[in-house]
Amino acid sequence: MEITINYYGQAVSVSVEVYEYLTQADHKAENLAHEQRRHWDGREYDEYIIATEGRLPYCATPEELVCQRETLDEILAVLALCTPTQQERFLLYALYDFSYAEIAEMEGCTKPAVHYSIEAVRKKYLRFFRKPLND
Repeated sequence: MEITINYYGQAVSVSVEVYEYLTQADHKAENLAHEQRRHWDGREYDEYIIATEGRLPYCATPEELVCQRETLDEILAVLALCTPTQQERFLLYALYDFSYAEIAEMEGCTKPAVHYSIEAVRKKYLRFFRKPLND
């Protein structure tokens, strides 16, 4: 199928694929021009905030990074106590936001089986994080 377009003042017949490509190119050029207008002095957005407001963008402190790493290590330690099936189902649910029905379809099992697996992992997390600290 051919489409006739006005390209630099001339009528040109192009295919649908070429028309879509030209439309995308025009859209990208428009977005680039908009960004250049927003940052007219050539600086990046973070640099612009620092220059105008005198504040640095948020950056985690070394203490926060250590705490995040320790929390991640604890979570991975608890997850290591679970069976591979429980781990997979829990990660699909918690990280990738799949529903029980979607996970059951992927795994070839029932929704209650998925529910029991995820609940077993949750119980292990609760037991692990509720145990008293030994100093």
